[in-house]
Amino acid sequence: MKNNDIPYRQKADKEKRLVALSSVLAAVFLTSIKIVVGLLTGSLGILSEAAHSGLDLVAAAVTFLAIRVSGRPPDTVHTYGHGKVENISALFETLLLLVTCIWIIYEAIQRLFFKKVEVEPSIWAFAIMAISIAIDFTRSRALARVAKKYGSQALEADALHFSTDIWSSSVVIAGLGLVVLSQRLNIPWLANADAIAAIGVAGIVIYVSMQLGSKTISDLVDAIPPGIREMVVDVVHRIPDVVDVERVRVRRSGPDFFADVTLTVDNETAFEHAHHVATQVENEILEVLPGADVVVNVVPQPTNHESMLSEIRLVASRFNLRVHGIRIYDVLGSHTLEMHVEVNDDLNLVEAHNQVNEFEEALRKMLPGISQVMSHIEPIGDGTVTYQAIDEDEEIIQQVLKELTSETGTPCSAHNVTVHRVEGQLMVSFHCNLNPSMTIIDAHLLTEKIEQILRSRVPNLGRVVIHVEPDAAFEK
Repeated sequence: MKNNDIPYRQKADKEKRLVALSSVLAAVFLTSIKIVVGLLTGSLGILSEAAHSGLDLVAAAVTFLAIRVSGRPPDTVHTYGHGKVENISALFETLLLLVTCIWIIYEAIQRLFFKKVEVEPSIWAFAIMAISIAIDFTRSRALARVAKKYGSQALEADALHFSTDIWSSSVVIAGLGLVVLSQRLNIPWLANADAIAAIGVAGIVIYVSMQLGSKTISDLVDAIPPGIREMVVDVVHRIPDVVDVERVRVRRSGPDFFADVTLTVDNETAFEHAHHVATQVENEILEVLPGADVVVNVVPQPTNHESMLSEIRLVASRFNLRVHGIRIYDVLGSHTLEMHVEVNDDLNLVEAHNQVNEFEEALRKMLPGISQVMSHIEPIGDGTVTYQAIDEDEEIIQQVLKELTSETGTPCSAHNVTVHRVEGQLMVSFHCNLNPSMTIIDAHLLTEKIEQILRSRVPNLGRVVIHVEPDAAFEK
């Protein structure tokens, strides 16, 4: 959770707790008055509504506790937070509703077929149900508003639950009305309308319970609402520098969404810019999933040419060849390949040419897009012929080294002098003893001056390596 999300979460938790608490208080009031009126009138419909409201009270209390627990921050055990507690409370509420329905249906069947109970509808019965409808309407609206505002599944379940109470209370009022008609019109079979109304209430509750239970179980197994993943993929593709979206995983824990996105960018994208792209993706996802915990993994994607370079080097290794200086040119949709191919030094021209031809043919089969291959064949260099320099070469080097002291003003006791001739150039290396108190900067400047003198005096001089070391003579 980001620091700037903390005030938002605190405000959300406070508002969710208040609306959940108001739901508990409303359930206490409705349950109480329905029990009283139901007992006074003997109406099974009202008593069933009282039982229903009693379970509403339990469900509201569980929801209130779930809201308190789900608002806790993540810890070392619950690294994704405590949001699943809301899903568990919704599942518990579903089971309570189903138990209620079983009891209502059982009692209704008893009254319809096995026992007779006189129902005395009164103005109080109609009044209490009207009050129940008004309270349930206000309560479901308040719960739905906060549930939608903060994405709380527990409050959404309560809102759905209590909105069905409006319909079930309406069914009870209709049943009581039919009982009144049966008494006034002397139509005995209408007296059963109360029990039938109770079954109607149970049917409504069962239907809502199945919907709620299905949704709760889906969330517990990390199923997400249809279209959420596609919506995330769509907003990620809107970022110009995103090459492709490799993976999108979304899960929900209570009111919180967690999004895990892996995307690719061009491998030449600078690190700072890749981080900027990831931030843009995160912000876009937060627009469609406010408050979500978003993790963006950015993977560099090689260009087509880089993929071809890797395959070219792979094929070369199969033929025991080395390649460098590879150039690929795009011309009218086809590729022209130019490269340097290193072969063993002991091969003759025919053998080297045949080996490179086989290599080029293998490349054409593996890379059909290559229309032309141009290879520059050269020795691998491992067998470079090195000759010991002739005496005249060594004498020239030794003579120049002896003159160094007078020309540089600094004695350099040159020793371990080695002179080689490689492909027409002299390669010279020697050790130079210097005053131990000389700084490394002065020593480096001296070696550069010595090299300049050598090059000015010795023709065809190639590499020069001068190893400086403290002269023990100065320490005595």
